[in-house]
Amino acid sequence: MASDSRRNTGYTDNSRQVVFVGIPAFNVERSIAMVVVQAKTHCDQIVVCDDGSTDQTRQIAESLGCKVVRHEKNQGYGAAIRTLMDTARGGGADILVTVDGDGQHNPKEIEALIDPIRRGEADMVIGTRLALRDADANIPRFRSMGIKAITKIVAGLSQQKVTDAQSGFRAYGRRALDSIHPGERGMGASTEILLEAKANNLRIVEVPSEIKYSKETRSTLNPAYHFTDVVGSTIKVASLRHPLLVFGLPGAIFLITSLVFGIWALDIFAKEGRLVTNLTLISVGGAIIGTILVIAGILLYTITTLLREHLTLQT
Repeated sequence: MASDSRRNTGYTDNSRQVVFVGIPAFNVERSIAMVVVQAKTHCDQIVVCDDGSTDQTRQIAESLGCKVVRHEKNQGYGAAIRTLMDTARGGGADILVTVDGDGQHNPKEIEALIDPIRRGEADMVIGTRLALRDADANIPRFRSMGIKAITKIVAGLSQQKVTDAQSGFRAYGRRALDSIHPGERGMGASTEILLEAKANNLRIVEVPSEIKYSKETRSTLNPAYHFTDVVGSTIKVASLRHPLLVFGLPGAIFLITSLVFGIWALDIFAKEGRLVTNLTLISVGGAIIGTILVIAGILLYTITTLLREHLTLQT
């Protein structure tokens, strides 16, 4: 099948790695044809996940020879990415490249994106929007600020040195496809994947990528909701993987703060015979919050450890 696909598209690759392009699509009838046509010459097969579109997205993709997997209802970006990964894995793909269906990515850059995987230097490659000169000028200000803020949070929690944690232009090698199974349905899946990559010791490389924003590529999500959704998903996933870090460390900081302010309040009381209300409240509040966080971290760590051991015994 792969050889027939290559003959139809003109795609050749001496390494004989089967390359799928996966396109998460929701009501992108205006741009999907352009994306498919430009991507065809760089892959063996194109898979479109029609995430409950109400326009002609599915019909256009099918008319261009794409394999279309349809969600009857809109489930979200993360659900579409999971479907694309499952389809590529089941179809025998060695590399999956995800390209947004709204035309903001340049399919001509697919070769550069998958090159580190072909050379055996990476398991996953991210096309970063922030590497090129004057990149910020091409990205709406609020979106640029959100990208950088989310990336810093993800980098801190996952210890991954990435510059664009929310880029949807990515390539996954076979090792990544076999080990990454995102559960988040929304935009938080992008950061969840990075956390899973870290947990599985996958090698991640970034390459510069152009980005084009227009009326068609403008997100329909409220920026504040988008930011909250991604950060919330990131913290949720990180708390399950590293509960002592997410809960225990802040808890310890609160307890230390409580101790410092408590000693300060007691010192004033011993010297002047008066109780400073503000210092006392901070000390008591810090002790309560810190204790709750530490206990939550220990309990969650215990539960997740037992679950992992149980799953390991089952396999």
